[in-house]
Amino acid sequence: MTQVDGTRWVGARVPRKEDRRMLLGRGRFVSDMTRADTLHAAFVRSPYASARITRIDVSRAKRVDGVLEVLTSNDLGDPGLVAVLERDEFKPTRMPMLAMDRVRFVGEPVAVVIAEDAYSAEDGIEAVDVEYEIEPVVMDLAAALAEGAPEVHSGTGNCLVDLVMFDDPALPEIFANAPLVLAAKFTSGRVSGLPMEGRATLAEWDDRDGQVVVHTSTQVPHQARSGIAQALDIPERTIRVIAPDVGGGFGQKCVVSREEVVLAKAAMTLRRQVVWVEDRAENLTASVHGHEQEYDVQAAFDADGRILGLAADIKCDIGAYSVFPFTCAVEPLMAATELPGIYKVPAYRARGRGVSTNKTPTAPYRGVSRPQIVLVMERLMEKAAAQLGIDSVEIRRRNMILPGEFPYVGVNKISYDEGSYLESLELTEKKITEAGWYVERDQLREQGVHAGIGFSCFSERTAYGTPTMSQRRMRMTPGYDTAHVRMDPSGEVIVTTGTCGHGQGHETTFAQIVADQLGVHPDQVRLRQGDTDLTSYGWGTFGSRSIVIGGGAARKAAAVVAEKLRKIAAHMLEVSENDVVLADGNAGVRGVPDVHVPIAELARIVHFQAHQLPADTRYALEARETADPPGTFSNACHAVFVTIDPGTGEIKARKFMVVEDCGVIINPMVVDGQVRGGIAQGIACALYEKITFDTEGQPTTTTLMDYLVPTATEICPIEIHHLETPSQFSENGSKGMGEGGTIGAPAAVLNAVNDALAHLGVEIDHIPVLPEDVLR
Repeated sequence: MTQVDGTRWVGARVPRKEDRRMLLGRGRFVSDMTRADTLHAAFVRSPYASARITRIDVSRAKRVDGVLEVLTSNDLGDPGLVAVLERDEFKPTRMPMLAMDRVRFVGEPVAVVIAEDAYSAEDGIEAVDVEYEIEPVVMDLAAALAEGAPEVHSGTGNCLVDLVMFDDPALPEIFANAPLVLAAKFTSGRVSGLPMEGRATLAEWDDRDGQVVVHTSTQVPHQARSGIAQALDIPERTIRVIAPDVGGGFGQKCVVSREEVVLAKAAMTLRRQVVWVEDRAENLTASVHGHEQEYDVQAAFDADGRILGLAADIKCDIGAYSVFPFTCAVEPLMAATELPGIYKVPAYRARGRGVSTNKTPTAPYRGVSRPQIVLVMERLMEKAAAQLGIDSVEIRRRNMILPGEFPYVGVNKISYDEGSYLESLELTEKKITEAGWYVERDQLREQGVHAGIGFSCFSERTAYGTPTMSQRRMRMTPGYDTAHVRMDPSGEVIVTTGTCGHGQGHETTFAQIVADQLGVHPDQVRLRQGDTDLTSYGWGTFGSRSIVIGGGAARKAAAVVAEKLRKIAAHMLEVSENDVVLADGNAGVRGVPDVHVPIAELARIVHFQAHQLPADTRYALEARETADPPGTFSNACHAVFVTIDPGTGEIKARKFMVVEDCGVIINPMVVDGQVRGGIAQGIACALYEKITFDTEGQPTTTTLMDYLVPTATEICPIEIHHLETPSQFSENGSKGMGEGGTIGAPAAVLNAVNDALAHLGVEIDHIPVLPEDVLR
């Protein structure tokens, strides 16, 4: 491992600490934690999308060999959760942990079977007799909003949130007089986060502490604890949630799942260890989905291609329930608030609706509406450029927020911190031109191949603190995070954080941040996360927040400890505190390289010989600090080269170029990994993945033969270039960047597809674009 300039760990390409144990099979996941006496749970799930439950008979199931117990909602005390947004436009709905009176989607849990082994549990669920009275279903936005439609929740009209935001009375006149008015509809398909490790929960009763300990694969341990406590109406102190190694999440694990609550209650009731690990079919059908949206948009442009006004009617299919704690409003609110993106829109109106249907609920899937809003704006730029005869790169230049205009307050009342929007666009154009993309495209076209190049420019609003999240009026408002930094007597460092990594490399990047402050090696810093009894209350990992907020808190806490170390070293070396430098494991004197004391020796004296020190430096080397920023804006430009087979309609992404700016980079290897993974997921949303249902509400994509996930064969080489614009709102100058690849890639791919088909006079404004769409 090599430091930057021989002095700093932040910015260094430090290999991830996590990788060795993962590659050697030594990771510790929920399913690795079972003992010989562990009980296994399996859920009876509804085979119908809409039905009343008239009878549940568990007597036969209880006689199945190996089955110990079968529990229904009545047996558990009918626990439920209500996600609340404190605004008049929102209609809260209760989500039972086990359905008791009716079911609202295929896969909804109705009962849980507890058995000595997984096979007996599966046999038990086959023996549970549930009688249903089938009711009509609503399976799409149009049907749900139609007059007289069956209601998923009585009295809601199937619209759980309906917000009109930023309405500008000047828009009708702008549209009436503009040289160009575009009207278009854009849609995106329903997708699954599909983490490599599905959801999994192991719960056990601890008699010594009087707690149920819930080991669960989650992004949000403290929120899971709060949700379990609220659903079961018990104090939070009686619940300990621990997230061990977590095999991916992508938003699917940032809400409280019904199964987590049920297993906690089962463990409390039986006083035994109980485990549930979902299979892939459950993950595809019963776990939360994302991104099924529809945009009806009007945009006015002047003759030079500058946007004059924008109006959008946004409808999000949120499925059967409002998830806890984010609510179903997370997607329409995000879309309506942030649609203008990096472009200067002088007049704007947005209506955002969350519409319930008899489908699996949706949750904050990676990117949360931003892949869709970027697609909308980037397609509008392409359409306007074509209509006005302006180069598509130039029309972006004319509309985007420019360097001298920061900080910029948009029509959506958002304050943008400084970004490199223009620079990233121009560098991307320069790089692909130098690489010969345009020449290659034209040569392929001469040979009869459909080839196209597509761009997308975007910002990624990241690290939403409570100043931003409070505007959504959630009853549980995420935002801040707290870190604790403690040095032990041997000079080793423990950092605890309320964030919770699930593949992002937090054990490495947090160590780099803290090591720089304390002057130690990152190998001397250990991160503890994901345990609600060990860490301060925190909001977990989602929304590209961990390094900015959690890492910012860790940096602040480490700085306090460093100040104490400098005071101690100054006393021992008889120098001014301002002259003490912490580096390379030593506390030295600036300008006098031969005078120093090992930091481990300082730690030993603080703990074992405190009497030798001044009163204000005695005792513990530790500090606890909180960070709660307003938010930052990463940005990037994506370009992709695609070809289309005219015989099969297959679209192949051949090259991908990224110029990204996430502020101060903690670890370039980690950033590159996040960018590449995000782009792969974005290409998947654009070309492959789509959850579908038949007219009766039966899911038709229940295996990986039906739900198409790209492999390494389908993902093209990705070239990444970095810009670095430090954020003034971040403790370490960093901006979040975990979702950017997913946000920008679908728009770039769709624009490339349309470029490849432009000579045929066709336009496609939906994702995913499947081969049959191209042929049709």
